[in-house]
Amino acid sequence: MAIFGLWVINKAGGLVYQRNFADGLAQLTSNEYLVLAGTLHGIHAITSRLSPTASSSGAHVIEAETFKMTILLTATGTKFVLLTSLAEHSANALLQKVYEAYADAVMKNPFHTPEMPIRSEGFDTRITALIGTGQT
Repeated sequence: MAIFGLWVINKAGGLVYQRNFADGLAQLTSNEYLVLAGTLHGIHAITSRLSPTASSSGAHVIEAETFKMTILLTATGTKFVLLTSLAEHSANALLQKVYEAYADAVMKNPFHTPEMPIRSEGFDTRITALIGTGQT
């Protein structure tokens, strides 16, 4: 089981944090990551609108042949996306812990501007403690 990457997408669809862990996914440029984050934001919005029930919050897991994306949507519209191997079963619990680290290290930081890129050593340290090298 492996964790390949973590993305944090703001409520406007902008990528505010991206970090790779284990090898396995293609290495992309910064611009490609920005485009993918915006595309995922759009897909997430579409899936919430297409739902047969009116109270859907959109896609939670998108599964490909070799990896899956698990999405946590917060009350403020921020999305936390974990890219993992298909065998990874603890993605939801891990995303909740990442969200808690975000709330403590980023949102409580008086120098951080909401919706802007996350540049917090404290957040990076907590993510490293949670995920490490991506091998579980």
